[in-house]
Amino acid sequence: MPPSGLFDFQVNGFGGVDFQRDGLTRAQFDHAIAALRRHRTAGLFVTLITDDVDALARRFAAFEHLCAASPASATAVLGYHLEGPWLCPEPGYRGAHPAAPMHAPSLAEFARLQAAAHGRIRLVTLAPEWPGSPEFIAAVTAAGVHVSLGHTQATDAQIDGAIRAGARFATHVGNGCPLQLHRHDNIVQRLLARDELTACFIPDGVHLPPAVLQNFFRAKPPGRALFTTDAMAGAGAGPGRYTIGPHEIEVGPDRIARQPGAQNFAGSTLTPDEGVRNIAAYLGLSPDTAHALWSSAPAAAFGVSLPALDLSH
Repeated sequence: MPPSGLFDFQVNGFGGVDFQRDGLTRAQFDHAIAALRRHRTAGLFVTLITDDVDALARRFAAFEHLCAASPASATAVLGYHLEGPWLCPEPGYRGAHPAAPMHAPSLAEFARLQAAAHGRIRLVTLAPEWPGSPEFIAAVTAAGVHVSLGHTQATDAQIDGAIRAGARFATHVGNGCPLQLHRHDNIVQRLLARDELTACFIPDGVHLPPAVLQNFFRAKPPGRALFTTDAMAGAGAGPGRYTIGPHEIEVGPDRIARQPGAQNFAGSTLTPDEGVRNIAAYLGLSPDTAHALWSSAPAAAFGVSLPALDLSH
């Protein structure tokens, strides 16, 4: 693998550390970043999922405090990815996200969250079928925030409206939807068909089997596919019980993260360096091309400067 580091724009936790928990300590933060760096990760977007706005604001503020207290680890945090609470609450589409806090997007709420994050929310995933979504998307993209469509059952017209307003990405395409869908008229096909949207995929071989990933990757124009781990606390750690906020997650010997008793996935245990190897193998890419799709390509897409990989801490 080339010496430069990787960039992952959807990381919920790592190395046994849940980024969604209240009371996250500096030691835990340093541990998670060190574990990510051991897996060749130079930069990430810390990702918070659906919760009450009060809780999200509190956690953004706490993370900013951690970054100020630990500058060596903070260099890896290139911003935040807010995945919810403006998602579809219907079963299947919401995935492991709780339905109760979900609602239509609010610019006032976003302003509060962005203030708590010191202006560092760089990416928002939302479901554009909510009323007011085009106006919300236009406003936040005008402020330099990227918008991705995900956990959605939007119609063609609603997707078109979101794209016209400025949405440019689609979050973990092929996931965040029910197990059973109409064979043709479904959200996966709608999102894949939009050349304007850069599709983001989780290449762990589980969220998308390799053959499916091949087909989805081929469906996108050159430069319109990116990859992420959607890692949760069990990534870079072993089997066991973990959390995403208040939700208990079980990682079995198969390394699949699930809510106990549920079929849906709850993040992944994929590591970014493993993701590079997987897309090289699954998609027949050269090592350099696979590496670029996990480093320079997402950094350019989200407008961030990737720091040098620091393995000294």
